[in-house]
Amino acid sequence: MNCRKLFEDWKYAFGWLTIFAIVFGAVFTFYAVVFIRGYNSDNQVNTVTIAGYGEVVAVPDIASISFSVTETSESVKSAQDLASEKINKVFEYLKGEGVEEKDIKTTSYDIYPKYEWINKGCDYGEICSPRGNRELVGYEVSQRTQIKVRDTSKAGGVLSGLGSFEVQQISGLSFTVDDVETLKEEARDKAIADAIEKSKRLEKALGVKFVKIISYYENDRNISYDVGYSKEVLMDSVRGNNEFLPEISTGEKTITSSINISYKIR
Repeated sequence: MNCRKLFEDWKYAFGWLTIFAIVFGAVFTFYAVVFIRGYNSDNQVNTVTIAGYGEVVAVPDIASISFSVTETSESVKSAQDLASEKINKVFEYLKGEGVEEKDIKTTSYDIYPKYEWINKGCDYGEICSPRGNRELVGYEVSQRTQIKVRDTSKAGGVLSGLGSFEVQQISGLSFTVDDVETLKEEARDKAIADAIEKSKRLEKALGVKFVKIISYYENDRNISYDVGYSKEVLMDSVRGNNEFLPEISTGEKTITSSINISYKIR
């Protein structure tokens, strides 16, 4: 075998292999750069974020009132009987005022032992320190109730009427909207419509095309203006002094929604 010829053939083949490798590497690098640029152009898109705002104003249609009935007696049963007798009369009154049973809800029912410190004096002529014991003297039963008055024009009268039953801890009167979820949806729809209208104007102003939505975020909140009363006014109402109860205005409840929509543009 001619070693010189074999070496020349190997050198020739290696040269062509080197040229092929260079060409292949250049072609691979070119297409890799094109692919990466194309990938980045698809994934690192130009975007515009537009804010939308919607607002709905409603007149509250429910008045909420909370109160407690508390009775104390020497045994749990007698305290419960006293409390039940009073609360049943209150419920009967409320139903007579048009408050439905579904709108009367017991929120808590508690039984507490009541203790007193009983002093035991010293015998006559005896020098001693005061003595005494903590003794059980009875039980306190407390039932707290929350009601909804759907005819808000009757709210003041109901609040005052509760006073004739000597209930305790009447909370401030507050007004709410019953179907607030529907109002939230309406406010959101207005916010979306506002964002879409802004996007149309912005397309024309910037000379771009809004291709598709790539993200959406919403934040809704409620702003309520409730009518409240001072403790003195409420206690006057409890005592039946109706002349101290001012004319009740339900005010308005404003539900707002704010959204952000991000668009891909070209």
